[in-house]
Amino acid sequence: MTTAEKNIVLHVADVNKSFGGLRALTEVNLKVEEGKVHAIIGPNGAGKSTLLNVCIGRIRPDNGHVLFNGQVLDEHEPHEINQLGVSRVFQTPEIFADLTLLDNVMIPAFAKRDGAFKFNAVRAVAAEKSVRDEAEYVLQDVGLYERRFDLAGALSRGDKRRLELGMCLIQKPKLLLLDEPTAGMARHDTNMTIDLLKRIKSRGMTKVIIEHDMHVVFSLADKISVLAQGKIIAEGLPDEVRGSPKVKEAYLGEAHQ
Repeated sequence: MTTAEKNIVLHVADVNKSFGGLRALTEVNLKVEEGKVHAIIGPNGAGKSTLLNVCIGRIRPDNGHVLFNGQVLDEHEPHEINQLGVSRVFQTPEIFADLTLLDNVMIPAFAKRDGAFKFNAVRAVAAEKSVRDEAEYVLQDVGLYERRFDLAGALSRGDKRRLELGMCLIQKPKLLLLDEPTAGMARHDTNMTIDLLKRIKSRGMTKVIIEHDMHVVFSLADKISVLAQGKIIAEGLPDEVRGSPKVKEAYLGEAHQ
């Protein structure tokens, strides 16, 4: 194995997925390097979210394999993949609306420690000071510390997305998958999220990001893969992708020429 291969955290190898007669992914190959931000862009319906769902075990590929640090994930359940060190921020925030922000961030930390939600959440949240301290630090990191005792359901969409990011970060993932992390955010909130993701990058965390906002993509990505109609049509450094006529035709459009 070469040094470059040793640095591959996520390897999607010849993955195909169909739903009935609809081919969602076709011979998708993707290699994500350790410590890098790898963006996946493409038009709506290109198969981007399906690809992330395959990576976390929510959807099984028809054929092909997904490897995380060399380990095949195809037969693993989502909670097992999470235990291995893969976390995902979803397109629609998945939070506990009736609990406080602090509780929301503490619960995944207990789940990561215990392997599953096999505990009394209320008792555990009240008892574990060390986890509480860590959760407060994470909330500070994502800019929500002052609202830590508010109910999560009262947050704006943008703040809910930052809360869900905090719920992932407290698990200390080796690989973070982000599906439209700035969707629904005002520009100020988007810029705050970009700054946060840059800080995370400086800590060496590997990330795969799906994003339609090209300002976000070109602010963060080390490498970009372009997915269209279930196929990767281009891949390379941000400037290479930005200048590709094929990419402009399929996705970016004249505004980005």
